[in-house]
Order: sequence, then structure tokens, then C-alpha cells
Amino acid sequence: MFPIRDHNPSLRTPWVTYGLIAANILVFLAYWPLFNEPRALQAFFLEWGLIPVKIAGGDGVYPLFTSMFLHGGVLHIAGNMLFLWIFGDNLEDVFGHLGFALFYLASGVGAGLLHLAADPASPVPTVGASGAIAGVMGGYLLLFPRARVDVLIIIFFFIRILALPAWVMLGLWFGFQLVNGLAADTQSGGVAYWAHAGGFVVGLAFTLPVWLRRGGPAYWQRTHGLPPYPEGRYRIRRTDVPRAGHRRRPGRGPWGR
Repeated sequence: MFPIRDHNPSLRTPWVTYGLIAANILVFLAYWPLFNEPRALQAFFLEWGLIPVKIAGGDGVYPLFTSMFLHGGVLHIAGNMLFLWIFGDNLEDVFGHLGFALFYLASGVGAGLLHLAADPASPVPTVGASGAIAGVMGGYLLLFPRARVDVLIIIFFFIRILALPAWVMLGLWFGFQLVNGLAADTQSGGVAYWAHAGGFVVGLAFTLPVWLRRGGPAYWQRTHGLPPYPEGRYRIRRTDVPRAGHRRRPGRGPWGR
């Protein structure tokens, strides 16, 4: 499942979301040449990535921040920035610009700490904004559980776009992280599922006071779990280019003569 957009327009320009996307892309481009030098890239990630065993040993905490602006490849950063683009603007509406910036960083740090707690002896460097963005997704789920999200579904030759409630799409995503986190071997590297799940829970926790101030369950009843303003509507517009048809002459067969 790949979310491509939601039907939840933001009420203000999400400058912090734009800034975070720009910062991640600029940082990625800055060390892009290292992808042609595997040893140099590995050394770079060992210095700036989150390595649980180093942090557990007291060897600096700065990777908790720097690692969330690093990515392991084009698809990695593209996927993360897509999720941030879709869900970040609405959380920025709720928290305000400064509040959202702090929320994002705190979610990323919280995700890193839970990843550390899951396996403090791991020597594998972890990079990516996924933990912070998972926090954004957790907050989004709490505030807009029935906001519609257009999801691209690809199952072999079956390709379709479905509009799903946020609780379905995000709930399945979170469940996927839990199941794979239980099955994954953190010592061998791969996806940091516990950072994803941890960031999601941290984002939920940080958003809980806002949800309670709005009435908690009463807020859901009042809004029916939908955004408290008209949702965005998207449709594929028909082209204005006329279609050229084929006409048969009377008395002629399909192949003519």
C-alpha cells in the first residue's frame, strides 16, 4: 500500500513541513557522492547514524538528532518525504509552526530511544526520518481517524487506487511494524521496525493532550472522526481533446477495397 494523498487540506501554509522536506533533501544531496564510495559511506553512517551500542555506552547522543536527517537511498528518502508531505501539514495546523517542529524532533528522538531500548547491544547504524514521521502519523490517527487517504494498492497485476479511512491505512501500517519487529533480527540490519512503532506511539502520546482538550471521545462524536472542516475533493478531469473516430463508407466491408 502506498498513500498518495489525503482528503484533508491544511488551513495554513505548512512552512515547517516544507522546511523539513527541503532539509532532508539538501542533506541527502550533500553526501550523495559517497554512494559511489561504499567504505566512505559506511564511515559516514557510523559517525552520524544512530548506533544503539554506542549511545548505550555513553558515546554521545547527537546521533539521535542527526540520524533522522540521513537516508540510505533514493527510494528511502522518497518514501519518507511522501508520508511527511501527506500527513505533516495537518499536524502543523494543529500544533502551529514552532509546536510542530518540536513535536517532530521529539517524536524522532523518542523513536530512537525506543529503538535503543529494543536492542541496546546492536552495532548496526540506523538512519532515516521514519521514526519522526511515524510520530506524525500517530498524531494524525488520533485527531483524524476517518479522514480519507487515497492509497495505491499493487498486488501482482492488480493495481487500484482506493480511498480508505486513515484508521484503516495507518492501523495496518502500525500492525505491520509490530509483526515484523517481533520477527526481525536487529543484529543483521534492515528496517528499524521498533523505531517506527515507537515513533508512532510517541506521536500518539504527544497528541493526546490536544485531543483531550478538544473533548476526547466527544470530539470524535462531534466530528465523526473526520476533519472539522470540508474535506478536499479530487477527481480526474476529462480531457478536452476530441477523439478521432473511424467511419465506414456505405457498402464497404471492414477492410475496404
